[in-house]
Amino acid sequence: QVQLVESGGGLVQAGGSLRLSCAASGIVFRLSAMGWFRQAAGKQRELVAIITSVGSTNYGNSMKGRFIISRDNAKNTVYLQMNNLKPEDTAVYYCNSVRYWGQGTQVTVSS
Repeated sequence: QVQLVESGGGLVQAGGSLRLSCAASGIVFRLSAMGWFRQAAGKQRELVAIITSVGSTNYGNSMKGRFIISRDNAKNTVYLQMNNLKPEDTAVYYCNSVRYWGQGTQVTVSS
């Protein structure tokens, strides 16, 4: 059974930082590309960042230079470091691996 469990969301002021974690089980993590997506209220889900099994990364346009995705294969965990957060970053953030999704973690950025 595949499980992706996110943690680390919360309320932060604009300009602040948060670090999200996603612990994976039931997949061969070291061979899996992992991603973060987000969905704001009333909007479509969008790509935040992706990291391949060999560590190559790709980011959504509005996240470049502010967010960093990383992975720890020994811990089966993928991270999203979010810096200089803006109110428009407010959304539910989801961890993804192929067709599997986590339950999401809420990030709220106050102005």
